[in-house]
Order: sequence, then C-alpha cells, then structure tokens
Amino acid sequence: MLLKPKLPINRISICFAVLLFAVSGVRAPAEDGYRLWMRYDTLADANAQAWRSSINTVVIPGDSPTMRAILAELVPALSGLLGKSIAASANNTLADGTLVVGTPSTSSAIASLQLRDALAKVGDEGFLIRSEKIDGRSVTVIAASTELGALYGAFHFLRLVQTQPASGNLNISEKPRFLFRLLNHWDNLDGSIERGYAGQSLWKWNELPGTIDPRLTDYARASASLGINGAVLNNVNADAKSLTPEYLRKAAAIADVFRPYGVRVYLVPRFSAPIEIDGLETADPLDPKVAAWWKAKTDEIYKLIPDFGGYLVKANSEGQPGPMTYGRTHADGANMLAAAVARYGGIVMWRAFIYDPVPGSDRAAEAYNTLKPFDGKFAPNVILQVKNGPVDFMPREPFHPIFGSMPHTQVMPEVQITQEYLGHSNSIAFLATMWREFLDSDTYAKGPGSTVTRVVDGRLYGQTLTAIAGVANTGDDRNWTGHHLAQANWFAYGRLAWNPDMSAREIADEWTEMTLTHDRKSVDEIVRLLLESREAVVNYEMPLGLAHLMDNPHYGPGPWGYPVARPDWSPVYYHRAANDGIGFDRTATGTNAVAQYHEPLRSRYADLSTCPDDMLLWFHHVPWTYKMRSGRTLWDELCLRYQRGVDWTGDARKRWDALAGIIDAERHTAVARKLVIQQRDAKWWRDAGLLYFQTFSKQPFPADVDQPTRTLDEVKALDDYGHPQKAKK
Repeated sequence: MLLKPKLPINRISICFAVLLFAVSGVRAPAEDGYRLWMRYDTLADANAQAWRSSINTVVIPGDSPTMRAILAELVPALSGLLGKSIAASANNTLADGTLVVGTPSTSSAIASLQLRDALAKVGDEGFLIRSEKIDGRSVTVIAASTELGALYGAFHFLRLVQTQPASGNLNISEKPRFLFRLLNHWDNLDGSIERGYAGQSLWKWNELPGTIDPRLTDYARASASLGINGAVLNNVNADAKSLTPEYLRKAAAIADVFRPYGVRVYLVPRFSAPIEIDGLETADPLDPKVAAWWKAKTDEIYKLIPDFGGYLVKANSEGQPGPMTYGRTHADGANMLAAAVARYGGIVMWRAFIYDPVPGSDRAAEAYNTLKPFDGKFAPNVILQVKNGPVDFMPREPFHPIFGSMPHTQVMPEVQITQEYLGHSNSIAFLATMWREFLDSDTYAKGPGSTVTRVVDGRLYGQTLTAIAGVANTGDDRNWTGHHLAQANWFAYGRLAWNPDMSAREIADEWTEMTLTHDRKSVDEIVRLLLESREAVVNYEMPLGLAHLMDNPHYGPGPWGYPVARPDWSPVYYHRAANDGIGFDRTATGTNAVAQYHEPLRSRYADLSTCPDDMLLWFHHVPWTYKMRSGRTLWDELCLRYQRGVDWTGDARKRWDALAGIIDAERHTAVARKLVIQQRDAKWWRDAGLLYFQTFSKQPFPADVDQPTRTLDEVKALDDYGHPQKAKK
C-alpha cells in the first residue's frame, strides 16, 4: 500500500516545493540560503547513478510525529537528490532497492535482523545503516532503538547521499559522544538578540502561542540533522518574565514544535525571580520559602512541557543576581535549583563565567579561583558550563584551566558560534579550527593525552552527564546567519557535538558539498578558504596572544580604550602596552595565573623561550626588541602578523571571485560583498593596532608592511563600524 505522507500542516508547502523543484528539474527561483545544508537538488555527478539504482522505495512503518517527520524528510529529499519519484510505504513488503527505516518495535523487517546487541552498543540516540538481504531482497536498513535514533540515522543517510559515493555494502554504526548537545540562544523577550548579527529572534515571542512561525519547524529540522537535541530559548542575562505563566505558555508552544525532532527546550531563570515575580523578600537559596518557590515553579513548567530539559544559570556575573548576593556559594545556588528539577530528570547548567572587578586581579584567573574550592560539592545533576577560554570567546585563548582541574565535578564546554569578536556577520571565520584546537589541547591532568575532549566526554574522570553548548548565530534573516558562509559554523558545531574527533577539513568538505557545490576543484578551494579564515582574523585582530583589543560594540578596534564601568572591560587592561613592551604577565612575576595549568604545560607557558608564539603575549610582558623564533624582533613580528591578515583578505577576494559561475549568482554576490567589508575591516584593525602600539614601541614599520594611509587621530575618529564621524571625546 502506497501512502500519502502525513505532514504537519506547516511542512506541506515546504516539502512540496523541494519535491517540485527537484523532480521537475526546475531550479528554485532564488538561492537565498534558506535551505542551509538541506539542499536536495538533483545530483549530477557520476556517483548519483549508483545511488539512483539502489533506492526506489522508502518503507517507514509507524505513525508517530517523529516517524512522520522522517517520512516527510526522506521522500522529497531522495526524490530530489536522485531525480526520480520515490514511493513511500508503511507495510513490510520489500523489494530490491527498498530503504527501511525504524526500530525493532515498529518494523518487523528490522526485528528479523536480530540487531539487539548492535543497537545496545549505539544507545538510545545512535543508529545503524546497513546493506542487508531480507527475504532475498537487497535493501538498505536504517535501524535504531528509538524513533529519535532513526531520525538521526535518516539525516546521516541523506548526508551520505549528498557527499559520498554509493556503496552496496553499508555497515555504519554511529552514536553521539555527548548526552546533551545544546544551542544557547541569547534571545530577549522583546525579540532582540544579544550578540546576534542575523536579525531578530526566530521565536517571535510577541506572536506566541497563538501564531507559530513555520520557520520553527525548519529550525528543528536543521538542528536534528546535526544531532542537536536541546535549545536554551532565552538570554543568559535573563528577564524574570520568562518564568511567568504568559511566557511559559509561549515556551510550551515552541516545545510542541520541536518535540518530534528531539529538540528539548531549556530556560534561563533570573535568580531573583521569586522576588520579582511573586514578591518574596529574598532569593536566598537556603531559605526554605525560596526553595519551595522554585519547586512549585518547576512543577508548573513540567505540567506545560513534560520533556523540559532544565535550567541554564548565569549568576553573580556582570550584574546578574545570584547566591553570593545573599552570602551563599555557587554550589548552594546550583544545588537548590538542581533539587527542583531532579524529580523530573532535569539538569542545571551553571555557568562558570564569573569574575569580579577586584583591583590588581586577573580576570582570566577568577573563575578557577572562585569555583575550584567547590569541586565535588555540586549535585549529581549539575554540570558546570565553562567557556573554552578563561576570558571571553576571544579569537584565540588558551583552554580554560578548569578543564582537567575539577575531577569530581561534571563540566561541559561552552563555545560561541556567533562571531562576537570575529567580525560579526561581516567576516568569514570558520570556527571548527578554533574548536579543534581547543578540544585537542592537552590538559596533562592525568599525564599526556589528557585532552579537553577526554575530560568533557567522560573518559578521563568518568563523569556520567556529558554535554556541550554553543551560543547560536541564528536569527530571522532569510539566510539564518547573516553571512552565507557563517552557516558553516552552525553546521560545524553540530558535527563536533556529535563527534568531537572530526577534523575541521572533513567538516568543511561536508558542508561545502551539501551547501554550495559538488564541483571537486571548487570544493577544495572553498575548503581552503574556510580553513585559513579564522587564523587570518586572529592575525589582523589579536595576534601573538593579544586579546580584548576591540571597541565597545565588540566589532572594530579600540586598543586605546574607551569609557567603561570597570577596568577589566578596557583593552588597556589586557595588552598593557608601555615603552618597555607589551603583553600581560601571568607568570610568577605577574599574576601567576599560569600556575592553574598542570605540568609540564605550566612550565612551558611560564618560560619565555618555550611559550608558543601564539600565546606569547597572553602569558608574558615582552620587550619590543625581543628576538622571536623567526629571527625578527617582537615589533616586526607583530607588524607582519597584522599585514599577513590583511593580505589574506585581498587574496580571499580574488579566489572567491574566481568561483563566479560555479556558485549561484545570488550567494556568490552576497559573499563577495561581505569580503569587501572584511578587507576594509582588516586594514582598519591593522592601522589602528600598529599606529597605537607604535606610540610605545617607537619603532618604524618593516618594509614589507603597508604604511597606514591615516593618522592615529583619524583612525580614532571613525565610528564603531569604521565610518568617518566626529572625533570621539
């Protein structure tokens, strides 16, 4: 019996459009980036024919929302990719070329394969993809223990079709390495997004729950295609209103859309919510009335959202209230909330982004100093959410010393997908290389090989709750991320959250083929651009371990500083440029923050002769005339790094221009325009940095560095985005 797929009402037109454009051979009227990596246009290369001959029918028994979602994805996707109509069936009558998807409980064909042991090894979210013979028929099987695993397997299979040669002997076993794989959305209730560079919030809070944007389904599809299984809906700088009945109903409406795709919702509570919502006299976590309030509020949430994931908390940081407001500890606050959600299997993610404006302190050392004494004192369902670096998502930082230093506490990385310090949505900065560098960092916590990956995936200390979070770069711009190539960072985060051992090159290759082109020469060129891009931005923004050199909107340069409420928000606090040199001394002669790292890393960073060049000015205050490994002075090396970054942007423009005719005109033009802005910004950063630092170094620019065309005063007079304005006071 052939079935007409039962699609959710807001998916019918989308799937039909994909199928129409693919099967009829008519191209979509615009390549505006909306489809992300889920572009199911007909494959034209030699591999397509082999896939075409191996898949004729899709058999997906079951009528749950998740099984319908699988059917809704696979039928139009395979019809489009293979350029032929793919039939859909719910019975177990198999023919050669059948793709069977499901679980042993939904499919008798899958049950007949006796896969219990193999499925047990991949767990609830894993899957198997196999070429099998059933009743003498050659079929392909996507099998899982749960429907969600089957959904992930379906998306993995589509990725294979899009990027890999067909094989008649598939034998794939996959499971995620992290139990929780989340996107953190810093979305405000008024629709704005803190550090968002792609438009307004996707959630459209003002329309919920009565009107639900169909785009929410496509967000859930995109997340599920990468195995992302959680979304924190609101900003870490939380508004207490997010926990009021009005907004909980809105969150429940979002959860209803996400549920078939396995994306659970989480909320950020404002720690003072008991006071602000219901007028309690205190929010002291050890006050029984406060604990009772949080238990009642959590009960209210779970009645509306039965699969609610739990809380993400920012407390006693940058003005946010927290347990220390009441003389309590971070463990007191986290454990009080953990008790409220534990009854439902929920978790609390407690952010380690904690620092105080203490005179003479080192912001990079404060989170460790504050939290290390509480190792082993957090509840079993608390996970400490730690930024990849000890300051704040800088273009390059050493890994956070908390990783590997709290063996009795569950820790999870927080990385930033949105490019707060890397050119916003105007620059190419492929962050898989940054995250690969971070995950591969050796903490030496239990000797060589104690990488950050082994710390956070549970292998080093045996933590049972494993997780990773990424601060999302999505908004309601038509292309989702503001820059077409920034989609690669959403994709890369999801792929690394599933498998933190994937190489940046492998991820870039997959994304490029799925999103832009299958032309092998062009794929190689785009992959090379992506892999080089983040290092280029580091070179022209914050080279040699410098950090926090930006102006107030965190976009353009401002190494001279600007009015701030506290010294550790000013660039001069970090670079410490003076006539005798530049850099922050974190060795024993300075703040001794280097002591937070394990040996031999501690000694390697502390010794000027062995500290890597890329971390040099992070850990050392270095004379301008210091002789670098290159044989150049520090000043000359700094100048050349800035120039190298600028030169890359010019070269990138030429290389992208050469792809005209390969990449569709709409997206090619859009990226080309962004590259013009990036090149302008790179020159702005170089001129600002070198002209300002030259006032201390008193050294001439090397011959192979372009001379600035503006004076330092003229550069300072530019506005926050590089445009001329009246001079700043």
